[in-house]
Amino acid sequence: MPDFLLLGTIELRGPGRTAVDPGPPRQRTVLAALLVDAGHWVSAETLIDRVWGEEVPPRVRASLYTYVSRIRRALATTAAPLPTGDGIPADAPRLRRGRGGYLLDVAPGRVDVHRFQDLVDRARSAGRSDAERAALLSEAIGLWRGDPLAGLPGAWAERTRRSWEQLHIEAVLAWADAEARTGNATAVIGRLTGLVAEHPLVEPLTVALMRALHVTGRPSESLTRYAALREQLAEELGTDPAAETQRVHQAILRGESLLPASGPPARPAAAVATGRAVPAQLPLEARGFTGRQRELARLDAVLAPAVEGPAAVSALSGTAGVGKTALAVHWAHRVADRFPDGQLHVNLRGFGPSGTAVAPDDALRGFLEALGVPAQGVPADLQGRTGLYRSLLAGRRVLVVLDNARDADQVRPLLPGSPGCFAVITSRDRLTGLVAAEGAHLHVLDLLTRLEAQDLLVNRLGEHRVAAEPEAVEEIVTQCARLPLALAITTARAAAQPGFPLSAVAEELSASQGSLDAFDGGDLTTDARAAFSWSYQALSVPSARLFRLLGLHTGPDISVPAAAALAGLEPRPAHGLLVELTRAHLLVEHAPGRYGLHDLLRVYAAERLSAEEPEREREHAVGRLLMWYLHTVDATCPHFTPGRQRFPLTPLPASCRPLDFSSCEQAVTWCESERSNLVAAVHHAVAAGRTPIAWRLAASLWGFFYLRSYLHDWLDTARSALSAARLSHDRAGEARSLSDVACALAETHRYEEAIEYFREAMAIHRTLGDIHSLAEVMANLGYAYRFHGRPDRSVEYCRRALAIYRVHGREWGREGNLWANLGDSYERLGRFDDAVACLRRALPVLRTEGDRWGEGFALDVLGTVYRRLRQHDVAVENYRRAIRTHAEIGNRFGQAHTLGNLGTAYLENTEEGKARESWRQALDILGDLDHPEADALRSKLNAITCPRPA
Repeated sequence: MPDFLLLGTIELRGPGRTAVDPGPPRQRTVLAALLVDAGHWVSAETLIDRVWGEEVPPRVRASLYTYVSRIRRALATTAAPLPTGDGIPADAPRLRRGRGGYLLDVAPGRVDVHRFQDLVDRARSAGRSDAERAALLSEAIGLWRGDPLAGLPGAWAERTRRSWEQLHIEAVLAWADAEARTGNATAVIGRLTGLVAEHPLVEPLTVALMRALHVTGRPSESLTRYAALREQLAEELGTDPAAETQRVHQAILRGESLLPASGPPARPAAAVATGRAVPAQLPLEARGFTGRQRELARLDAVLAPAVEGPAAVSALSGTAGVGKTALAVHWAHRVADRFPDGQLHVNLRGFGPSGTAVAPDDALRGFLEALGVPAQGVPADLQGRTGLYRSLLAGRRVLVVLDNARDADQVRPLLPGSPGCFAVITSRDRLTGLVAAEGAHLHVLDLLTRLEAQDLLVNRLGEHRVAAEPEAVEEIVTQCARLPLALAITTARAAAQPGFPLSAVAEELSASQGSLDAFDGGDLTTDARAAFSWSYQALSVPSARLFRLLGLHTGPDISVPAAAALAGLEPRPAHGLLVELTRAHLLVEHAPGRYGLHDLLRVYAAERLSAEEPEREREHAVGRLLMWYLHTVDATCPHFTPGRQRFPLTPLPASCRPLDFSSCEQAVTWCESERSNLVAAVHHAVAAGRTPIAWRLAASLWGFFYLRSYLHDWLDTARSALSAARLSHDRAGEARSLSDVACALAETHRYEEAIEYFREAMAIHRTLGDIHSLAEVMANLGYAYRFHGRPDRSVEYCRRALAIYRVHGREWGREGNLWANLGDSYERLGRFDDAVACLRRALPVLRTEGDRWGEGFALDVLGTVYRRLRQHDVAVENYRRAIRTHAEIGNRFGQAHTLGNLGTAYLENTEEGKARESWRQALDILGDLDHPEADALRSKLNAITCPRPA
């Protein structure tokens, strides 16, 4: 039996089927919103929409984190107590946090609604006997315990409830049909009677009950049911019963048998509460389609057994412009009459330059509306839409054309599951996952044959015009490399100029300097250069220049200010050029103000750059962009690491303006949005030989990476900068990069390695006479020794750093941080009076320096000193002040660290409940950050949550 129950009241089951409290209504809604997508990532935005709808409170994310934390605790009790090495039961479901949002890692079979859908799908699969179908459907229906999601508030819960009720009715109708085929119609009367009372206007339920009553010798009751239905329809809807209902009524009046034939069930009644819509969504065929006889025959061969058998899938794979869509649409029109219940079509834009890929749930919305589901009846979530979609296709013959798919995951929810349906997919991806899991038939399209290419020209330009210039035709076919899209574009241009000889078209192609001469069958070179060139040539001169320069950008996307820096423009005119490129389908605005190049367009832009842009300008553009990133990152540093040494930077051109930030929140938001680009920029600077930019940019990112615990990015960029500095013999850059590598290693608890890097950095700083940097490395070395279990050495290096500070002046602004670090070292040595003295000296200096980061750290250490002195209330107060300070600057790791210390204080004061809550909050943050300290804290929490027996 499932352990997670949604088909009724929300319930959880622990070992021995014991009930586990799922929490208050809002928490149960969060749990349900995760369970409907069990095993899949759900974004925080989706969860918020499902749980709060339009009534979003001011601190909704904090509320969501709280509910998630409580759900994690509840989940830990749903597994048998078989602890693994990390203290978590072996079969415990895990609620994970990542970039994709939240993932409830639980087997779908443990969730009743997923178990229900699996049983229904199995019952509908081909080859089942009526008895097997009846048994599977009976088990599925038995999972229902009342109204699904009972007691959950909100619009999402209500929409989901309605969609699941429709699936339930469809399952009951299929079960009633299967039971009747086995001669067991009596078994369905009770359940159908109850459902008819709940849904008196759903005609298929009354028809099924009428049939069951009639075949079991109760025709008068059957006629009474019909009369009641007709009266209610007239009163409430002003309509008569449907034609199928009237036919059954007439058959009962004539005393005819209504026993169904054995074997597969007849096509079921129309979907609940929807019309029998017959969609016809196929796009127009491409004019002049020719050839592909072998591929058409292969599609026909797959279709032949599929019309009466299980649903089949054919996937057309091939490079850009090879004619996948044209073939699929042509074949679909050719066989449309074999699908009398309709044809569905969607361009999924998986590799399209004109927009982002279509999400499966958006595609399903379009399909459901085409199948007659009113907009308000479309389920809100992917699971509900998929279930309703497949229910509507059950027993129907529908052709589904899924064009330009990105990958198997994008199309899986869109595949029909019923016999008689057929799906044809086009994609640049080979979709091997569908071949392996769904048994799809893969057809890989190659270039046209030379004869097929010539036939295409005949169909588009006319036989007489083609026959008149055979040499020109041969040259055109050669230049277009038999690629259908290139041929189509070329012939369109020729058709628009009927007076032009084809030899002129051939000469133009030959003179195009590589636009069409590299179609050699490879994925990135066999592209639609001709299509790109026509769009490119129509651009204004400034837009064409910006498009070329975008080929230099190595990050995944680019913002308006960054694009302006790349081109040496003000942001306003740069934005206008980006809009022009987007309208020309040469650029995609995948998020407001953020633009990306399709991979093929990136190749084309790079080719145009190499061909048209002088090398000097390319160098200037790269320099402007990298310097803009460096200047803007430098502007974040006062918010992340106040008092830390900043580097003198070369001024930017007047038109190239770095961003400025008025708050830490603004700085964090920008760094988060640009994170991938910033990492790419460091590597780009290294590859371009711009070592000073590379190490300065990596060093300036130190505070952001530490603040958000992006340890992999931190170590990656620091090591890349170090390699570049060593290769270019940049001793200052080498020393700074050594220190950055060491700091990142220390955060991953690799203290011995960190100490060696710090020592190497100190030696170089001494050689260079850089006293400031030497003192900073000494302080960091003290940090590494402190956490490596050598607080005595830590005190030594902290005091040496302070001595340098006192001798060489106070303008560095690091005094407060140094006193705080020394206080931490004294605390670890048990010299509490010295520790308090240092920390109390540090705090006012840190506040004067505006170093909130250091202030939060000092308050945390002060709390630990008082905890060890058994002054519980003072310790708790300092910890709480530290947590507030961390939160105000977005230092989530600092929050987690201090919450962990606060939990220890509560535990030592025998306040286990408060200790558990603090540690759980800390663990939620560490889990979100994927921090290595999460496992140790999880073990501590498990030790007090599930104590071992004495």
